[in-house]
Amino acid sequence: MSTPAKVAPASSSVGEGAPALLLAEFNAPSEVLHAAKALREAGYTHFDTHSPFPIHGMDEAMGLGDSKLGLIVFPIGLLGGTLAFTMIHWMNNIDYPIIIGGKPASVASLPSMIPVMFELTVLLSAFATVFGMLHLNKLPRHHHPIFNSDRFASFSNDKFFVSVEATDPKWSAEKTRNLLEAAHAHHIELVYDDEEGGEDLDEAPLGSPSTSPGKVHA
Repeated sequence: MSTPAKVAPASSSVGEGAPALLLAEFNAPSEVLHAAKALREAGYTHFDTHSPFPIHGMDEAMGLGDSKLGLIVFPIGLLGGTLAFTMIHWMNNIDYPIIIGGKPASVASLPSMIPVMFELTVLLSAFATVFGMLHLNKLPRHHHPIFNSDRFASFSNDKFFVSVEATDPKWSAEKTRNLLEAAHAHHIELVYDDEEGGEDLDEAPLGSPSTSPGKVHA
């Protein structure tokens, strides 16, 4: 457990913002894997894990299914091939028929359409992949409250974190904190949706008069 944080006077402004998430810090990948599994089994859905490297088994621990991106890319790619075929068929066989070698213009000239159909299929699929990914990840988002935590900067170095969003239907600051403590979190921080950083929860019970309004300095 980390050293108890010093609590600033109650006049500080950290409590003015709405709680955005609980951020739990772990020291090993096995710990964060266990925490993710515990949250999933408890019914949480709006949570994420943050680590310096991919952790094997994390998708299963979090209950993540297959990517939905294919459901966006496949129909758009199919549309690209269909549009290319329709365009070439209209131009060469209907609007301005081209008869070559005495052969009438028809859909039998499909082999000559394949290069354009392929290129338009790939082009629209690429656009669908990029914009679909941005939509599914709710991007662009220029700032997230999790970056208000100073401790979170170490997630790309040697620490592991689990964040539980306040938008989760199962959200309860006290119950969620107890769950994360049971998963052996080494540090738990209540992060607000403002620019004042987070509130250290290691010293006193959540919601107690000594910690809720105050700003914490490590």
